[in-house]
Amino acid sequence: MSRSKELFEQAQRYIPGGVNSPVRAWKSVGMTPLFIEKGEGSKIYDVDGNAYIDYVGSWGPLILGHSHPRVVKALKKTLKKGTSFGAPTALELELARLLMDAIPSLEMVRMVNSGTEATMSAIRLARAYTGRDKVIKFDGCYHGHGDLLLVKGGSGLATLGIPGSPGVPGDLVKHTLSLPYNNIKAVKEVIEREGRDIACIIVEPIAGNMGVVPPKEGFLEELRALTHKEGILLIFDEVITGFRISYGGAQKFYDVKPDLTCLGKIIGGGLPVGAYGGRSEIMRHIAPQGNVYQAGTLSGNPLAMAAGIETLKILSKNGTYETLEKRSQFLWNELKNIVKKTNIPAYVAHVGSMGTLFFINGEVTDFNTAKACDTHMFSKYFREMLKQGIYWPPSQFEASFISLAHSEEDLENTVKAAHEAFKVL
Repeated sequence: MSRSKELFEQAQRYIPGGVNSPVRAWKSVGMTPLFIEKGEGSKIYDVDGNAYIDYVGSWGPLILGHSHPRVVKALKKTLKKGTSFGAPTALELELARLLMDAIPSLEMVRMVNSGTEATMSAIRLARAYTGRDKVIKFDGCYHGHGDLLLVKGGSGLATLGIPGSPGVPGDLVKHTLSLPYNNIKAVKEVIEREGRDIACIIVEPIAGNMGVVPPKEGFLEELRALTHKEGILLIFDEVITGFRISYGGAQKFYDVKPDLTCLGKIIGGGLPVGAYGGRSEIMRHIAPQGNVYQAGTLSGNPLAMAAGIETLKILSKNGTYETLEKRSQFLWNELKNIVKKTNIPAYVAHVGSMGTLFFINGEVTDFNTAKACDTHMFSKYFREMLKQGIYWPPSQFEASFISLAHSEEDLENTVKAAHEAFKVL
């Protein structure tokens, strides 16, 4: 028995399902999850000593790859001074300035500990600012596990076949209106009917939790126009796309400016982190300046701030995203070529360094089309790639991520592995 199997058997006695986040259990691919011992550059190593080229990247934050020397150095330097103070530090201010310099819509920003905290807090703020209760989200977009947002949340919910979650009161989610992603007609109809009660629309500008689904041309622009007209706040959940798609996030990439933005993942350089920010006239309502309460003992902790600062400094260098785009285009285009040469129904969706190989005959544009994918075929693909040393996300409904640490050799080996996997399929 492998060491991973031994550890998983032990873990199930102490941890629900043996994991601390559901998709890690590998249920959808019918396998025992690997227990990871270390990561370096583009690769991870399991407890049995096997190496894999990693396209999960801790689900997105490791855009520099694992254990980047500059990030590790910054963490060691900070660690010697202390891990947490529950008091202001200069590091918080430095990261806030970097975020605001990169993302024009941020006039003020509040640090938190996770993407879930960021979205929950942003919605509470939007409700207080507008004096309204209802929230529009989109089917298949996951904004964390806050009660209000566990409605057709995609990602792990879709992977495990869970429609929502027990323990969420019906009286609470009645204020959440979940609409089809990329369907502006549905948004207009709801706003016409209930616009005066809608506080905000929260959206992943590029959906990343039903697999990668880009916005249709004009979708984000029309959301911006509609919300502006009706006094509804537009919230971009850029926990995944922030600093992944461009140095200014998806909002810079698509040139659409939201009222509030939620961030996470990359801005902590691999450590737990989150942030939300936006127009100062809105953000000033947060305590202690205003009366909208939100707090966190570890918010802005020195380690996450130091890792985030160093990561953003590296990403801000000229040519960084051009390099990442070139490597990403190579892999996505090669996967498309493989698909074309076979009779297997498959579709590659991607924006920049995030993408998904869907097993479906046709395009994926929303949650309904994503759910129509052949998850059994994906499971086979995942297993074959893993045999060849490629660590792909263990779910049809997750994004794959390319990092700056992925070399040309890594990408070429991945393409070779995909060729072999499709032969078996």
